[in-house]
Amino acid sequence: MKFFPIFVETKDAHVLVTGGGETALQKLRLLSKTEATITVVAPEFDDDILSFIKDFPNINLLKRAFQTEDVQGKRLVYAAHDDETLDIPVADAARAAGVLVNVVDTPAQCDFLTPSLVERAPITVAIGTEGTAPMIARDIKALLDKNLPANLGDLARQATRIRSTLKNRIDDGRARLRVWERLMQGAFRRAVLRGDHPGAALALEAEILAELEISESEHGETPNTPKTPKGSVALIGAGPGNPEYLTLKAHRLLQEADVLVVDRLANPAILDYARRDAKRIYVGKQAGKPSTPQEEINQIIVREAIDGSRVVRLKGGDPSIFGRLQEELASCQLFGIEVEVVPGISAAQAASASIKLPLTFRGEHRSITLLTAATKDQVVADDVVEFMKTGRPFAIYMGVKIASEIVETLKQAGADLSSQVIIVENASHDHERVFSSSLQDLALTIKTLSIKGPAILFIGLSYEDMGLSADDRIKSIELSNVVSLNRKAI
Repeated sequence: MKFFPIFVETKDAHVLVTGGGETALQKLRLLSKTEATITVVAPEFDDDILSFIKDFPNINLLKRAFQTEDVQGKRLVYAAHDDETLDIPVADAARAAGVLVNVVDTPAQCDFLTPSLVERAPITVAIGTEGTAPMIARDIKALLDKNLPANLGDLARQATRIRSTLKNRIDDGRARLRVWERLMQGAFRRAVLRGDHPGAALALEAEILAELEISESEHGETPNTPKTPKGSVALIGAGPGNPEYLTLKAHRLLQEADVLVVDRLANPAILDYARRDAKRIYVGKQAGKPSTPQEEINQIIVREAIDGSRVVRLKGGDPSIFGRLQEELASCQLFGIEVEVVPGISAAQAASASIKLPLTFRGEHRSITLLTAATKDQVVADDVVEFMKTGRPFAIYMGVKIASEIVETLKQAGADLSSQVIIVENASHDHERVFSSSLQDLALTIKTLSIKGPAILFIGLSYEDMGLSADDRIKSIELSNVVSLNRKAI
């Protein structure tokens, strides 16, 4: 280890930065977050620096050339002229005075390096590569930024705030440790991370009372054994399948889950982001094949939460869009289980983004309707006919298997069968496919090209009407030839 990582106290400290350009400004942006008094020395200063320091009274400018005595009394020095002839004399003067110096972007001339930082004040994570590979440090920072909750610093502050409360109410050190472990992993943590301070206060009180009851039981003062606290449920939208489409919150909850209840449409690659030791229960549903009934899924979720587990119900797309959210949410609420819903990117959103087809168009299409082709009572919903007649754009979910019925229903209703349909299969996946067809040829296209789904059918949206160029993948498919050949074979 060439550079030893340490954290330097900045309260009442003085830091010197030499240079008046962009490089100096980059260091000022970092140093401005500290409690140090900062002096910047340079013959001239960029307008960006002059504008930046207006909000920071602890930053002082000296408009002149660097002088050797400028390093006296400083805790750290940054030489940031971006010019060796100016920076090396600063480094020499600092070392002669026994002050640590950083010559920016010149590791060989540095006594210390500024790491890449992930900040969740008061928690700070520093990443260093000894100046050899800043790009790798940037990648690690991005990974940590994604994994560390935005309110993690608040959790640390709350821990400091409640320390005396726990010490005063729970005498035994081992008992306090048990409470701390539950607070930092359970309902208290979850409430703080979502910004629910009243909920956190209730969770804190519940944990203290539970521990006091345990202590009384251990000493034989009460025959009652405390009940296992209920767990929690997170109903998470896993998006269309690409793990990069997971929200930061979904990613965090996957890491915290004790039990994963996994939907068929959830890409298995997403499970790589979950705790490896989490229990996994697969409850896929697929039309025409053996499936787990929704009632049984509800029972599984409730059962695991009542047993004290943190349950993640992982669903494809967004849970509130054709995801049976209402039933699972109602089951949790019925049993008083803590539950939260985490939205995901729906398949229609992912598909439109992939092929660069806007879902709304100012002045023309003020809305987009998301439909399921079938309902509980109808093979083809009346909504499909209604929207086709009015010319309003819509996207059909789960329409591949009943494409023939859709076409026939629309034909009988007098719909224009020359209307174009854009089909996006497996949106956002590596094996995504995109096709275009007339409504007349939709069913034959799906059969000929073996479109199995999951797929989204867009109707009423036109690149030409929006003044856009169609996605190249759609243009490249000579669909009419394929359909014509298939008809001859028939």
